[in-house]
Amino acid sequence: MRWSNTIIPTLKEIPAEAEIASHQLMLRAGLMRKLASGLYTYLPLGWRFIRKVEQIVREEMDRAGALELVMPQLHPIELWDQSGRSKIMGKEMMRLNDRNERQFVLGPTHEEIITSLVANEIRSYKQLPKNFYQIATKFRDEIRPRFGVMRAREFIMKDAYSFDATDEAANKSYKAMYDAYSRIFKRCGLDTLPVEADTGAIGGNSSHEFMVPAEVGEDQMVGCPGCRYSANLEKAECVAGDWTGKEIADDLMPIAVETPGQKTIDDVSKFLGILPSELVKTLIYEADGVPVAVLLRGDHDVNEIKLKKVLGCEELALATPDVIQKVTGAPVGFAGPVGLKDVRIVADLAVTRVRSCAVGGNQQDVHLTQVKPGRDFVLSETADLRVAKDGDSCPRCGQIVNLSWGIEVGHCFKLGTKYSEAFSAKYLDENGKEQTIIMGCYGIGVTRTAAAVIECHHDADGIIFPWSVAPYQIVLLNLNPKVQDMSQYAENLYQELMDNGFEVIYDERDERPGVKFKDADLLGFPIRITVGERNFKQGQVEIVVRSDKRSLTIPLTDLLDTVKNLRQELLDVLN
Repeated sequence: MRWSNTIIPTLKEIPAEAEIASHQLMLRAGLMRKLASGLYTYLPLGWRFIRKVEQIVREEMDRAGALELVMPQLHPIELWDQSGRSKIMGKEMMRLNDRNERQFVLGPTHEEIITSLVANEIRSYKQLPKNFYQIATKFRDEIRPRFGVMRAREFIMKDAYSFDATDEAANKSYKAMYDAYSRIFKRCGLDTLPVEADTGAIGGNSSHEFMVPAEVGEDQMVGCPGCRYSANLEKAECVAGDWTGKEIADDLMPIAVETPGQKTIDDVSKFLGILPSELVKTLIYEADGVPVAVLLRGDHDVNEIKLKKVLGCEELALATPDVIQKVTGAPVGFAGPVGLKDVRIVADLAVTRVRSCAVGGNQQDVHLTQVKPGRDFVLSETADLRVAKDGDSCPRCGQIVNLSWGIEVGHCFKLGTKYSEAFSAKYLDENGKEQTIIMGCYGIGVTRTAAAVIECHHDADGIIFPWSVAPYQIVLLNLNPKVQDMSQYAENLYQELMDNGFEVIYDERDERPGVKFKDADLLGFPIRITVGERNFKQGQVEIVVRSDKRSLTIPLTDLLDTVKNLRQELLDVLN
């Protein structure tokens, strides 16, 4: 491709809207342009980049035995009602009516569509296993689109769905996809960490997220340096932990202490001269409209995903001030477990390791001290209810875990029979008996993966594309197109490189050399070949490797062999 024949609108300044490196560079390098919040047009180089990511995904999915198809983006709402997810997805799902006032949604994912297809087409165990995938646009009405294509309202995703006859076969399908994902991200130049994750609105029995460690990531991970246990923050297991609070005699009863205006954990702990871990806070929630009291240590935060599962509810929200007053007899900030009646009380495991504590007094401006859990309030229902934090013990081996940030680029789910039961996706086994198909689903954010590549591969000068996903592998610079014999050589070299299978963009623009060098660095092509007058007169050219800025000045006759060797070197990094 000749530079002048395409469109590469590079920018010198960082766009004000772009907060992170990948967003900044995708705009500055002319890979995309914003249409509206969370909506982007991909320009020619950006689209070549994304198609390279797609191709790696496609090759590895095919290698794993998955079958490619394409499903509609417009879904009848009835399918989502049938699975029960139209309510769960809520406002995140984009909805519209056709001219006949029939309601549709723009597909955020395709479990309902593929399962309804399989329910009609697969009848026998002889037709299983099957795994179908597509690479298509998805739509989610994000409440706050940000970070460019990291969190957009319209994005490209690969989604796959496996269908098996037995749990054993379903586990094999899951492992095949897990391994394929590992290969995909490695080939894209990403070091990923598979972590245990919550299944969320997708549902199912268990799942793994593939995370790219990055400070700009929106998801936190918990990792153990000892046994390598890892999970995202939503899923990370927490143990009861060490004992806290002072040991007190059984005959020391709770004391009511006036705490005027002291509502927060920090306020109360400072006022009482104790540590936040020596407080037990009482949070009043409404689970499907029914009040529930949730107890945690003062230095811990509730994990509402865990809490929702423990309570077995569909809707969960903090209670209103009126409900709190009715349940506890006190305003917000003074609720406590002592004397609570006619309300379900659920305590986090760490509360069972509190010797004594302070709690809300269920009266305005009053707290109780010298409270002993198990004596002064019941601990009949306990569970892991909190968010993990730095310094926690590993639930597997007991070592101290660390928290870090990451970018989720892929997710594998063991769905079980959640959707196959909803859509009556069944098969006849060897004995002619009807059985429910077991499912898995597997997603990769293609555009998010592309952004993650840039987030992990850039420097102060611009993008550093891995060879496998670079829009063009080589940029050929002709520093003076007005010199006829040099330009003719550059033309011949351009053709020779393409004839040998290299993807080349030829910068033959009548621009200053500095402009060409800056654009080449910004766009991050893996190899830059420069044809300049001084070297050309000496029968030489300069080669620069973008990843390490290595510069080689070589004879013209050695150019092709040198480039082939560099290609292999850059590919070896990705294996």
